[in-house]
This record gives sequence, structure tokens and C-alpha cells, in this order.
Amino acid sequence: MHLRGVLLGGDEESAEPTDVWVRDGLISLDPVPGAVTVADGGWIVPGLVDAHCHVGIRYGGGHEDPPGTIAQATREREVGALLLRDAGSPVDTRELDDHEDLPRIIRAGRHIAMPKRYIPGLPVDLEDESQLPEAVAQQARLGDGWVKLVGDWIDRGVGDLAPLWSDDILRQAIDAAHREGARVTAHVFGEDALPGLIAAGIDCIEHGTGLTDDTIAAMVEHGTALVPTLINIETFPSIADSAGKYPVYARHMRDLHARVADTVGRAHDAGVPIYAGTDAGGGIEHGRVADEVAALVGVGMTPTEALGAASWAARRWLGHASVEHGAPADLIGFAEDPRLGPEVLSAPDVVVLRGRVW
Repeated sequence: MHLRGVLLGGDEESAEPTDVWVRDGLISLDPVPGAVTVADGGWIVPGLVDAHCHVGIRYGGGHEDPPGTIAQATREREVGALLLRDAGSPVDTRELDDHEDLPRIIRAGRHIAMPKRYIPGLPVDLEDESQLPEAVAQQARLGDGWVKLVGDWIDRGVGDLAPLWSDDILRQAIDAAHREGARVTAHVFGEDALPGLIAAGIDCIEHGTGLTDDTIAAMVEHGTALVPTLINIETFPSIADSAGKYPVYARHMRDLHARVADTVGRAHDAGVPIYAGTDAGGGIEHGRVADEVAALVGVGMTPTEALGAASWAARRWLGHASVEHGAPADLIGFAEDPRLGPEVLSAPDVVVLRGRVW
């Protein structure tokens, strides 16, 4: 097949149309005789990325059944999200890899937590933190190059967010993951867990609503990425409303929500690498990566930066090619500029996944 349009995310940004061909499931930048044109004019974008979602966690809570996981992944494909980093799921979704019509999934295995320190039924719960390095190594072997820790959660004994792990055990655990060739990320809402995680060499922070100037500087120094899941942070007030028994925690969550735009904006200005993730599954429905891109624009990214955080930049970070000669043909086409807003970005006119139009 053949597509022609303005290519976003190429080595050199240009307003001139580019020709892209697909043969045998791969992108060709050389002409392919007899190719059928499926898009002529408009914009071409590398397949979108949701860098924090949960295929297999049902919207509203609980584990999805196989038809439900397929429906979630199908919804992502429909909006052009063709690469998903599944940041922790209790459901084994590997059989979805056999579906040519579903996005590629990068798995982080199951969340790792301590008893009563995360959402029941989702994580692997350790009885003692000394088990963390081996648990991390095990999840690294089960995943696709990522491991997910629960860095903080409400501690009902103190009535507020608190870290789960000591600094020393974090260093051991992250070293164990790196020896297995895996990167580590962590769920973190508050402030206190961040210094130990970053100093231990963690590769990414999820949410990061408690970032301060000091921890932002540490992330820049260590090259730590941030996936802020901004549309999920919008649920913080309702979480606070349901936490009547823990007023300190409720106030903390409302405060984190109130300053999130400033927090993520300062991280962006300081040079922290930021990528788009929705936290779909549980409290957020799948297929909303366009809303997350709009939210990133709202905290100070340019429309091109925000789109890159959900496309070519995120793909490069995750080790996947964009629109390059010989790369797998995962790309989307638009009649209008997708940087105009979520109404355009969420409705691609052409979706090419694994070299086929869906």
C-alpha cells in the first residue's frame, strides 16, 4: 500500500508531503510498484502509544475475562494507540499477541506491593520487604522489559500516603531488575517515596504528583522519565471525598490535585522526559490517549511535543521504531492536522497495524 501526507515525527520536520509505502508488513521509503494508495494528503503519524494502561483490569474494578481484554485492546486500536505499555496487570494477556488486529503490548508483569498497601487483588503482596529483589527479578522474567513497584500508598496507621520500601532494599531490587535487562517504574502519588526511588536508579515514575524542585532536579540528573497520567489525576478529588476516615490523606490528595499542572509544568521546563499514559483500566476507560495529549498541552508542552510524547518520542523510549525504512508498519493517517485537538487525534482516518489497514 501507499500513503502520502505530511509526516510528523521524522528526523526533520517538514510541511511538505512525504510518500510512505508498505510491503510485507514493513515500511518502505522506496517506491513499491503496484501499491494501492490508502491515504493521499493530510498527515501521517507513527502509531500512538499509551505508556501507562492496564489491559485486563476492568473499568470500575476487577479482572477482565478474555473477551473483555480483547475489547479493551480493540478500543485502543480504534483510536490509533498501536503500542501499549501495560504498567501492571493481574491478567496474563500474552494470547492477545496472536491477534493480528490488536496493538502490540509491552508488559510490566504484576504490581509488587506489601499487604493492604494497594488495591486488593491486583499486586503480588510480599510479607517482608527483604523479598523484593527476588520478586522484582521474577516479574522481570515474566514481563517484557519492565517491572512495576507500588512506591507509596495510604498507610492507615498514619492516615496518609507513605512509602512501602526502605532505600537500601530499593537499591537492591532495582539492581536486580537491571541485571535481568529490565527497567523499573513505580506508582508514586506523594513526596516522601520519591528521593529513595530516584537515588536507587529507578527508570520511570508514574503519576509523580508529589514532585518537588529537589526531586525534579534528581530526575534530570539520573535521566528518570515521568508518565504523569494527568487525566487520572482528575479523579483525586473523588478519591478524597471517599476517604472520610482519613482527613489528612484526603487533604493531601486534594492538594496534589490542585498543584499538578504546576508540578508537571516545572518538570517539563527542567528537562524531565515526559510521556503520555492514561492509566486506563480501573478508573479510566480505554481509548483516551488523545485526552492525555491535550492535558499535556495544558501543562505547558507544545502540541508537537505532546503528540510526540504519545507517538514517536514514546516509541523511541520504549525501543520501538517509528516511520523508518524496514520498520514494522504501525502508523495512522489524518485528513486534518492531529495537533488541532483531541477531536481530531482520537479519530484517525486510516489505521495501519502490522502492515494491514483496520
